[in-house]
Amino acid sequence: MQHPWPYPRWIAHRGAGKLAPENTLAAFRLGHQFGWRMYECDVKLSADGVPFLLHDATLTRTTNAATALPAGASPTAGDHPFATLAQLDAGSWHSAAYAGEPLPTLANIARYCQAAGALVNLEIKPTPGQEALTGHTVATQAALLWQGHTPPLLSSFEPTALTSAQAAAPALPRGLLIDTWRSTALQEAQALGCVALICKHTLWTSELVAHAQALGLRTLSYTANTEQDAQRLVALGTDGIISDSVDKLGPEG
Repeated sequence: MQHPWPYPRWIAHRGAGKLAPENTLAAFRLGHQFGWRMYECDVKLSADGVPFLLHDATLTRTTNAATALPAGASPTAGDHPFATLAQLDAGSWHSAAYAGEPLPTLANIARYCQAAGALVNLEIKPTPGQEALTGHTVATQAALLWQGHTPPLLSSFEPTALTSAQAAAPALPRGLLIDTWRSTALQEAQALGCVALICKHTLWTSELVAHAQALGLRTLSYTANTEQDAQRLVALGTDGIISDSVDKLGPEG
């Protein structure tokens, strides 16, 4: 039997795909302007335990840390307190229009989503070595921040993070992410108490979708960016499509 599923089919990757700086409130706002009502984002911990949005283990690609931090400072995001991270520019790397865009906290995202009537998939993206702590903290904070609202879907490639999240907030729905098919994936998702399996979109076949759904699992895909890929996933009967193409697919596409 499948669990209740309050989420729409279309999920904007990192807020607005590649059209705005990923994992920022600016990206969420742009996704909203295109009609999307659910967003995927990546959450990790600062050195002082604040959940915030960032995909990479390091700050180098999507912030100005290389020039803003003191010479010789660690590029690893989890090595810095949030007071330091909050001063970084997470927008200029994308384009001048977003200069000065800050790294948002999980609390910032919760406030925005609730005000906008939007839902969210929080990918737990631990700094290596912090899988259990990150899973526990993100789940605990998410349960508090979304109390009284449709809960976020928690997901991770890291089973340890999902196990820790389950222990901290068992009522929050969870999904196992995989990028390469393994024969144990469905059983792993069930053992972790997940409600969804989230696969690289090319992995889904009609047989696999049917098998997963027969086991009560929802079937989600990332990152499907063409009309052809999206149509194939719709035809297969999958439950969710994570996409960068917020201007071409989904609610307005």
